[in-house]
Amino acid sequence: MMCETLDELAPVIGTRRACRAVGASPATVYRRRSPPAPRPPRPRARPVRALSDSEREAVLAQLHSERFVDRSPAQVWARLLDEGTYLASERTMYRILADEHGEVRERRAQREHPAYAAPELLAQRPNEVWSWDISKLKGPAKWTYYYLYVILDVFSRYVVGWTVQHRESAQVAQALIAQACEQQQIGRDQLTVHADRGSSMTSKPVAFLLADLGITKSHSRPYTSTDNPYSEAQFKTLKYRPAFPARFHSIEHARGFCREFFTYYNDDHRHCGIGLMTPATVHHGRADTVRDQRQQALDAAYATTPERFVRRTPTPPAVPAAAWINQPKPTTEAAH
Repeated sequence: MMCETLDELAPVIGTRRACRAVGASPATVYRRRSPPAPRPPRPRARPVRALSDSEREAVLAQLHSERFVDRSPAQVWARLLDEGTYLASERTMYRILADEHGEVRERRAQREHPAYAAPELLAQRPNEVWSWDISKLKGPAKWTYYYLYVILDVFSRYVVGWTVQHRESAQVAQALIAQACEQQQIGRDQLTVHADRGSSMTSKPVAFLLADLGITKSHSRPYTSTDNPYSEAQFKTLKYRPAFPARFHSIEHARGFCREFFTYYNDDHRHCGIGLMTPATVHHGRADTVRDQRQQALDAAYATTPERFVRRTPTPPAVPAAAWINQPKPTTEAAH
């Protein structure tokens, strides 16, 4: 009814006055009106400065000539100009080749980098996803290094294997992973091992070992350090220790320091990413017991001085139920 009234009043008193009279929005009327039919495009007049057909053919003949067939338009333009001949600008030569003849392209085959998908790994229990990497430790002299290999459990942050060697080697990595799998009693199709794309990580010995053990391998995207955040964070914790030396005077010195550090890291370090538990507590399934003990201590403190806890009853930080590298996107069924 309102629309019919607007249609009757609009031609007489105008659209806006008619809308005010019936209390409607002018936008409603304008949306109901069909858009005008598009006008056919006008043919573009040829610019006065454009080359004539015969001039364009002369330019193309020079570009296709035996003398210039293997040279770029820039080279042709410069050589003709040195001879006192000007046919067209360098840009016009490119335009003639590109617009009319499709002759402007890369002459050599260009390397095409494959598109790497972001790794999406989810760990809901220990020994489900491991992350490993290699970091350099400065040796006694300039340009000398020792190589620290570390395998880390993503869920518990527990270091399941490490070694310090004189060089980066696929065979060392293979032996370390095999030893860690044996110590942790890893079964087939249980574990995913994630690493970056270093030569040792992508080597055939490591790949064959993982295949033999029934372990899924995963790699970061090239030049994407955030695809391996747990190993990167663990190395930062190591190298920001107050006792971390500027240089190690021998490989025995480096191994001794790392032995002390990883004992501290696994058994004494309270990690903020796992509810301020030690990695060993979470890895060996003692997190619920420790959290209950913390809750009892907090309950006793609350019962003694409740006025000190203003907002709520105190609770210890929870241990996350999962850890991930690039959080997997929920499937359609899970989302619904």
